[in-house]
Amino acid sequence: MTKATLLACLTIAHAFLSASAAAESIEAARNAFSEGRYIEAADLGEALGTASGHALAAEALAIYAHYLAREEEKAPLLQRAMRSAETAIELDPDSAETHLQSAHATGRYSQLFAPMKAMQEGYPKQVRASIERAVELDPSHFGAHLSLASWHAEAIGKGGMMARAMLGANKKTAFAHFEKAMALAPDRNVVLIEYAKGVLMLERRKGRSEARDLLVRAIELPPQDAFQQILHELAVERLEALDGEAR
Repeated sequence: MTKATLLACLTIAHAFLSASAAAESIEAARNAFSEGRYIEAADLGEALGTASGHALAAEALAIYAHYLAREEEKAPLLQRAMRSAETAIELDPDSAETHLQSAHATGRYSQLFAPMKAMQEGYPKQVRASIERAVELDPSHFGAHLSLASWHAEAIGKGGMMARAMLGANKKTAFAHFEKAMALAPDRNVVLIEYAKGVLMLERRKGRSEARDLLVRAIELPPQDAFQQILHELAVERLEALDGEAR
Protein backbone atom coordinates (compact mmCIF):
# COMPACT_ATOMS: atom_id res chain seq x y z
CA MET A 1 0.00 0.00 0.00
CA THR A 2 1.40 3.36 -1.01
CA LYS A 3 1.68 6.27 1.41
CA ALA A 4 -0.98 8.19 -0.57
CA THR A 5 -3.38 5.26 -0.41
CA LEU A 6 -2.78 4.84 3.31
CA LEU A 7 -3.47 8.53 3.94
CA ALA A 8 -6.65 8.32 1.89
CA CYS A 9 -7.83 5.30 3.88
CA LEU A 10 -7.05 7.02 7.17
CA THR A 11 -8.94 10.13 6.05
CA ILE A 12 -11.99 8.09 5.12
CA ALA A 13 -11.82 6.17 8.39
CA HIS A 14 -11.55 9.40 10.39
CA ALA A 15 -14.53 10.89 8.57
CA PHE A 16 -16.56 7.75 9.18
CA LEU A 17 -15.69 7.67 12.88
CA SER A 18 -16.45 11.39 13.24
CA ALA A 19 -19.84 10.97 11.60
CA SER A 20 -20.56 7.96 13.78
CA ALA A 21 -19.58 9.85 16.93
CA ALA A 22 -21.75 12.81 15.92
CA ALA A 23 -24.71 10.50 15.33
CA GLU A 24 -24.22 8.93 18.76
CA SER A 25 -23.95 12.37 20.37
CA ILE A 26 -27.17 13.72 18.85
CA GLU A 27 -28.85 10.48 19.87
CA ALA A 28 -27.63 11.00 23.43
CA ALA A 29 -29.07 14.53 23.37
CA ARG A 30 -32.39 13.24 22.04
CA ASN A 31 -32.50 10.53 24.70
CA ALA A 32 -31.91 13.12 27.42
CA PHE A 33 -34.70 15.24 25.94
CA SER A 34 -37.07 12.27 25.77
CA GLU A 35 -36.40 11.42 29.40
CA GLY A 36 -36.96 15.00 30.57
CA ARG A 37 -33.32 15.84 31.27
CA TYR A 38 -33.70 19.12 29.39
CA ILE A 39 -30.63 21.02 30.58
CA GLU A 40 -28.45 18.01 29.86
CA ALA A 41 -30.05 17.71 26.42
CA ALA A 42 -29.27 21.38 25.78
CA ASP A 43 -25.66 20.99 26.91
CA LEU A 44 -25.18 17.96 24.69
CA GLY A 45 -26.87 19.60 21.73
CA GLU A 46 -24.85 22.80 21.92
CA ALA A 47 -21.60 20.86 22.34
CA LEU A 48 -22.16 19.23 18.95
CA GLY A 49 -21.84 22.58 17.18
CA THR A 50 -24.38 21.51 14.54
CA ALA A 51 -27.67 23.06 13.42
CA SER A 52 -29.68 20.09 14.65
CA GLY A 53 -27.86 20.11 17.97
CA HIS A 54 -28.49 23.80 18.58
CA ALA A 55 -32.13 23.49 17.47
CA LEU A 56 -32.64 20.66 19.95
CA ALA A 57 -30.93 22.71 22.65
CA ALA A 58 -33.21 25.66 21.97
CA GLU A 59 -36.29 23.45 22.17
CA ALA A 60 -35.17 21.78 25.40
CA LEU A 61 -34.37 25.10 27.07
CA ALA A 62 -37.65 26.69 25.99
CA ILE A 63 -39.67 23.75 27.32
CA TYR A 64 -37.79 23.65 30.60
CA ALA A 65 -38.06 27.41 31.08
CA HIS A 66 -41.78 27.56 30.34
CA TYR A 67 -43.03 24.49 32.20
CA LEU A 68 -40.50 23.65 34.92
CA ALA A 69 -38.11 26.47 35.80
CA ARG A 70 -38.42 28.83 38.72
CA GLU A 71 -39.53 32.35 37.82
CA GLU A 72 -36.08 33.86 38.22
CA GLU A 73 -34.58 31.21 35.92
CA LYS A 74 -36.90 31.79 32.99
CA ALA A 75 -35.35 34.86 31.36
CA PRO A 76 -31.72 33.62 31.29
CA LEU A 77 -32.80 30.19 30.07
CA LEU A 78 -34.88 31.65 27.26
CA GLN A 79 -32.14 34.09 26.30
CA ARG A 80 -29.81 31.11 25.99
CA ALA A 81 -32.46 29.29 23.95
CA MET A 82 -32.73 32.26 21.56
CA ARG A 83 -28.95 32.38 21.13
CA SER A 84 -28.83 28.67 20.40
CA ALA A 85 -31.64 29.01 17.86
CA GLU A 86 -29.82 31.90 16.16
CA THR A 87 -26.69 29.74 15.90
CA ALA A 88 -28.77 26.91 14.43
CA ILE A 89 -30.11 29.27 11.74
CA GLU A 90 -26.61 30.51 10.94
CA LEU A 91 -25.48 26.91 10.48
CA ASP A 92 -28.50 25.88 8.41
CA PRO A 93 -30.67 28.78 7.22
CA ASP A 94 -32.73 26.48 4.99
CA SER A 95 -33.95 24.25 7.81
CA ALA A 96 -37.59 24.72 8.86
CA GLU A 97 -36.76 23.34 12.30
CA THR A 98 -34.14 25.98 13.07
CA HIS A 99 -36.56 28.81 12.25
CA LEU A 100 -39.36 27.11 14.19
CA GLN A 101 -37.23 26.76 17.31
CA SER A 102 -36.21 30.40 17.00
CA ALA A 103 -39.91 31.32 16.98
CA HIS A 104 -40.54 28.97 19.92
CA ALA A 105 -37.79 30.46 22.10
CA THR A 106 -38.60 34.06 21.19
CA GLY A 107 -42.31 33.50 21.70
CA ARG A 108 -41.79 32.06 25.16
CA TYR A 109 -39.44 34.94 26.03
CA SER A 110 -42.01 37.49 24.86
CA GLN A 111 -44.54 35.96 27.25
CA LEU A 112 -42.45 37.25 30.15
CA PHE A 113 -43.57 40.76 29.19
CA ALA A 114 -46.94 42.47 29.21
CA PRO A 115 -48.60 42.22 25.75
CA MET A 116 -48.10 45.91 24.95
CA LYS A 117 -44.42 45.78 25.96
CA ALA A 118 -43.90 42.67 23.82
CA MET A 119 -45.48 44.46 20.85
CA GLN A 120 -43.30 47.52 21.37
CA GLU A 121 -40.23 45.29 21.33
CA GLY A 122 -41.41 43.73 18.07
CA TYR A 123 -41.54 40.16 19.35
CA PRO A 124 -44.92 39.13 17.86
CA LYS A 125 -43.91 40.15 14.34
CA GLN A 126 -40.50 38.50 14.74
CA VAL A 127 -42.11 35.26 15.90
CA ARG A 128 -44.61 35.27 13.05
CA ALA A 129 -41.89 35.88 10.44
CA SER A 130 -39.88 32.93 11.76
CA ILE A 131 -42.89 30.61 11.72
CA GLU A 132 -43.93 31.66 8.22
CA ARG A 133 -40.38 31.01 7.04
CA ALA A 134 -40.58 27.51 8.54
CA VAL A 135 -43.88 26.84 6.73
CA GLU A 136 -42.37 28.12 3.50
CA LEU A 137 -39.33 25.84 3.85
CA ASP A 138 -41.35 22.76 4.81
CA PRO A 139 -45.11 22.91 4.08
CA SER A 140 -45.52 19.41 5.55
CA HIS A 141 -44.12 20.33 8.98
CA PHE A 142 -47.10 19.96 11.31
CA GLY A 143 -45.36 21.93 14.06
CA ALA A 144 -44.94 24.93 11.79
CA HIS A 145 -48.65 24.99 10.92
CA LEU A 146 -49.60 24.47 14.56
CA SER A 147 -47.34 27.32 15.65
CA LEU A 148 -48.74 29.67 13.02
CA ALA A 149 -52.30 28.78 14.01
CA SER A 150 -51.49 29.34 17.68
CA TRP A 151 -49.83 32.68 16.88
CA HIS A 152 -53.00 33.99 15.24
CA ALA A 153 -55.26 32.58 17.97
CA GLU A 154 -53.19 33.97 20.84
CA ALA A 155 -52.77 37.36 19.18
CA ILE A 156 -56.54 37.66 18.81
CA GLY A 157 -57.25 36.15 22.23
CA LYS A 158 -54.93 38.58 24.01
CA GLY A 159 -55.07 41.61 21.73
CA GLY A 160 -58.52 41.51 20.13
CA MET A 161 -59.18 44.21 17.55
CA MET A 162 -55.79 45.79 18.21
CA ALA A 163 -54.03 42.56 17.24
CA ARG A 164 -56.08 42.32 14.08
CA ALA A 165 -55.21 45.87 13.12
CA MET A 166 -51.56 46.06 14.21
CA LEU A 167 -50.39 42.48 13.66
CA GLY A 168 -52.67 41.17 10.95
CA ALA A 169 -53.96 38.38 13.17
CA ASN A 170 -56.80 36.53 11.50
CA LYS A 171 -59.30 34.02 12.88
CA LYS A 172 -59.86 32.28 9.54
CA THR A 173 -56.10 31.84 9.08
CA ALA A 174 -55.81 30.38 12.58
CA PHE A 175 -58.43 27.72 11.92
CA ALA A 176 -56.98 26.90 8.49
CA HIS A 177 -53.57 26.14 9.99
CA PHE A 178 -55.05 24.23 12.94
CA GLU A 179 -56.86 22.02 10.42
CA LYS A 180 -53.65 21.57 8.41
CA ALA A 181 -51.76 20.54 11.53
CA MET A 182 -54.54 18.10 12.41
CA ALA A 183 -54.44 16.59 8.94
CA LEU A 184 -50.66 16.12 9.18
CA ALA A 185 -50.54 14.82 12.77
CA PRO A 186 -53.99 13.77 14.03
CA ASP A 187 -52.60 11.64 16.87
CA ARG A 188 -50.17 14.12 18.44
CA ASN A 189 -51.38 15.37 21.79
CA VAL A 190 -49.70 18.74 21.32
CA VAL A 191 -51.85 19.35 18.23
CA LEU A 192 -55.07 18.42 20.02
CA ILE A 193 -54.25 20.48 23.11
CA GLU A 194 -53.17 23.60 21.22
CA TYR A 195 -56.19 23.34 18.93
CA ALA A 196 -58.46 23.15 21.99
CA LYS A 197 -56.76 26.21 23.47
CA GLY A 198 -57.11 28.05 20.18
CA VAL A 199 -60.81 27.23 19.86
CA LEU A 200 -61.46 28.64 23.33
CA MET A 201 -59.54 31.81 22.53
CA LEU A 202 -61.36 32.36 19.27
CA GLU A 203 -64.85 31.09 20.11
CA ARG A 204 -65.15 30.85 23.88
CA ARG A 205 -68.87 30.15 24.05
CA LYS A 206 -69.72 28.07 21.03
CA GLY A 207 -66.32 26.35 20.94
CA ARG A 208 -66.55 24.73 24.37
CA SER A 209 -67.90 21.41 23.12
CA GLU A 210 -65.26 21.11 20.38
CA ALA A 211 -62.47 22.08 22.77
CA ARG A 212 -63.65 19.47 25.26
CA ASP A 213 -63.67 16.75 22.60
CA LEU A 214 -60.13 17.69 21.56
CA LEU A 215 -58.89 17.54 25.16
CA VAL A 216 -60.55 14.16 25.75
CA ARG A 217 -58.85 12.80 22.62
CA ALA A 218 -55.49 14.17 23.81
CA ILE A 219 -55.87 12.55 27.23
CA GLU A 220 -56.66 9.19 25.65
CA LEU A 221 -53.27 9.15 23.89
CA PRO A 222 -50.56 7.45 26.00
CA PRO A 223 -47.56 9.79 26.55
CA GLN A 224 -44.44 8.65 24.70
CA ASP A 225 -41.86 10.85 26.41
CA ALA A 226 -41.41 13.34 29.25
CA PHE A 227 -42.74 16.30 27.32
CA GLN A 228 -45.84 14.42 26.23
CA GLN A 229 -46.37 13.56 29.91
CA ILE A 230 -46.28 17.29 30.73
CA LEU A 231 -48.82 17.91 27.98
CA HIS A 232 -51.00 15.03 29.19
CA GLU A 233 -51.17 16.55 32.68
CA LEU A 234 -51.90 19.96 31.15
CA ALA A 235 -54.78 18.50 29.14
CA VAL A 236 -56.25 16.92 32.28
CA GLU A 237 -56.05 20.27 34.11
CA ARG A 238 -57.67 22.15 31.23
CA LEU A 239 -60.47 19.62 30.90
CA GLU A 240 -61.19 19.78 34.62
CA ALA A 241 -61.25 23.59 34.46
CA LEU A 242 -63.56 23.52 31.46
CA ASP A 243 -65.94 21.07 33.12
CA GLY A 244 -65.81 23.15 36.29
CA GLU A 245 -66.95 26.24 34.40
CA ALA A 246 -69.95 24.33 33.04
CA ARG A 247 -71.23 23.42 36.49
